[in-house]
Amino acid sequence: MSTMLLFLGSLGGSEMFLIFVVVLLLFGGKKIPELMRGLGRGIREFNNAKANIETEIKEGMREADQQKKAE
Repeated sequence: MSTMLLFLGSLGGSEMFLIFVVVLLLFGGKKIPELMRGLGRGIREFNNAKANIETEIKEGMREADQQKKAE
């Protein structure tokens, strides 16, 4: 996976502009805000799920520690 993302480090201003123009042509100006809203919601849901999993793992570890201390 890291080899796939290596090319992202070499993107300059002209490449980013070209990507923006292609996205604009493909989706149109009216759809881009809707796409960005959807992307934001997806990222927010992912972060919430990640936080919930972290909380559950920490609670499980606390319970395991308490059980060890009780023994």
